[in-house]
Amino acid sequence: MKASNIGLWITGAVFAWIGWIMLDMSRPVTIPSKSATSLEEVQNSKLPVLVEFYADWCGPCRKVGPVVEALSEELTGRAKVIRVNVDEQRILAAQHGIRSIPTFIVFKNGSEVKRQTGAIPKTAMLRMLEL
Repeated sequence: MKASNIGLWITGAVFAWIGWIMLDMSRPVTIPSKSATSLEEVQNSKLPVLVEFYADWCGPCRKVGPVVEALSEELTGRAKVIRVNVDEQRILAAQHGIRSIPTFIVFKNGSEVKRQTGAIPKTAMLRMLEL
């Protein structure tokens, strides 16, 4: 590769990147039926609801995921715990203003009452739920 061709390589890479972005943005976003259920669970629940917004590729999300799953079983009857994959449910994540993951939001009577971002310990999750 000649030094004089470096500009062509950079230009080609930029055009490939722009093309990839345009192609990715043109794909329709589908919302699985699960996301509508999650919203209904939050809105109609008499119990406090802890929602974790996460992604499978996120290291901190993978670390805290098993804790959230165990907490879901442990709090049966006292609170609901829902995990929302931001890659599968982009619109739901956008509706709740998710900018980084993991993000934990507590809802009571359908309204957001607390929010925390980052991999938090189980005790912090319980404090958020006030349990």
